[in-house]
Amino acid sequence: MNDSSRETLSSRLGFLLLSAGCAVGLGNVWRFPYIVGQNGGALFVLIYICFLLAFGLPIMIAEFALGRASQRTIIRAYAHLTPNPGPYRLIAPLQGIGNWLLMMFYTTITGWLLAYPVMLLTGHLDFSDPATSFTSFTSSPVQQVGWMWVTCFIGFGVCALGLQKGVESITKKLMMALFILLFGLCIYAVFLPNASEGLAFYLKPNFEVLKTRSIFQIIIDALGQSFFTLSLGIGAMTIFASYSAKRNTLMSDSLRIIALDTMVAFLSGLVIFPSCFAFGTEPNQGPDLIFLTLPKMFNQMHLGDFHIGIWVGAVFFVFLALAAITTIIAVFENIIAMSMERNHISRKKAILRTAPLLFLLSIPCALSFSLLDWVKPLGPDSSILVFEDFLVSNFALPLGSLAILIFCVSKRFWGWDKFLVEVNAGEGLRVPKKLFFYVAYILPTILVAVFITMLILTFVKS
Repeated sequence: MNDSSRETLSSRLGFLLLSAGCAVGLGNVWRFPYIVGQNGGALFVLIYICFLLAFGLPIMIAEFALGRASQRTIIRAYAHLTPNPGPYRLIAPLQGIGNWLLMMFYTTITGWLLAYPVMLLTGHLDFSDPATSFTSFTSSPVQQVGWMWVTCFIGFGVCALGLQKGVESITKKLMMALFILLFGLCIYAVFLPNASEGLAFYLKPNFEVLKTRSIFQIIIDALGQSFFTLSLGIGAMTIFASYSAKRNTLMSDSLRIIALDTMVAFLSGLVIFPSCFAFGTEPNQGPDLIFLTLPKMFNQMHLGDFHIGIWVGAVFFVFLALAAITTIIAVFENIIAMSMERNHISRKKAILRTAPLLFLLSIPCALSFSLLDWVKPLGPDSSILVFEDFLVSNFALPLGSLAILIFCVSKRFWGWDKFLVEVNAGEGLRVPKKLFFYVAYILPTILVAVFITMLILTFVKS
């Protein structure tokens, strides 16, 4: 694939929604609500938004800059922008591998989200005992591999249609459908009985949580969520900037994408917390909240003699699935583009090479609760899924982001001046030159501190 034949996006809206679709995923609609619940509601949300702007924004801008300046994926961007990439000859393929590793477990969880609406509507989910239903479902090798295959088929099927007709067009529709469902669920949730208590928990800072949870724990969770929600550091954002024009500054576009990402996370909370308080469900249930706790809540939803909870639950899980599928499509597109670029082959040939391999690599995770449940890489309570998530969250994302920042600010590589020229090209908000010290020294130091802290917390817990 050369520059003259490289595909481009048809509009700025396509770039914004594709990038937002990549960012919007399980971190927003699954992880965000339960972490907010564990950390006392609004106090955590305020800290999270501050960290999102202070840390997520500059890293996103840097990753976009690599793609737009080079018009290449992450594996070729460094070498194109500097005559001597040095260690980035090794770093680039490792960042590429991060995309594969992310999808190796993301496809399994997305399969769960695709399966749950079907299970609800066909009566295969026992509302009174969702834990048993979930265990039965995840311990079935056929169902796990089958739904994982459905996820791969959808993702690669969309990408096979091409960038504009497939990836861009379908992601736009999925994002619009996602927001329609989300707004509908919000309207339903906020008018439930006792919903006001959930809104107060979510929107009014509550310092009582400090009696049971230290401010340090809340800050670390907020910092981690603000960093990991955008999936930065593995080049998943780089690809879409490489398809875009230089009509607008990267600061302006990045702020819009972060706003869309944050809106989905925020509105997800407006669905979950009023619903939890309306039906007497604890909002701090942790990772089990979605699959084990909320089905019990859906079981209590009746409109007269009509069990409306089945349909509300189905719509809710369809919404979750849409959020996950947008990320699947975005990262699949990056994997395909890297193959096209590295091997100089067509999109069709790249898909024929990558799709079977990704499916095979995803099987261990799909079987991690059945045939391979004896594999415990991080201790008795771990699994292959947990291990793959650990590698992405604690290594690929923070270290990849650190590598991107160093490349952009160091004179040995691209350099701050060239970086600013690219970032500020177009109309809109500009990155001031005086931010150099923050981006070059303070932010990398924080990334290293987060990396070390996350490792310590993980192994102390295990």
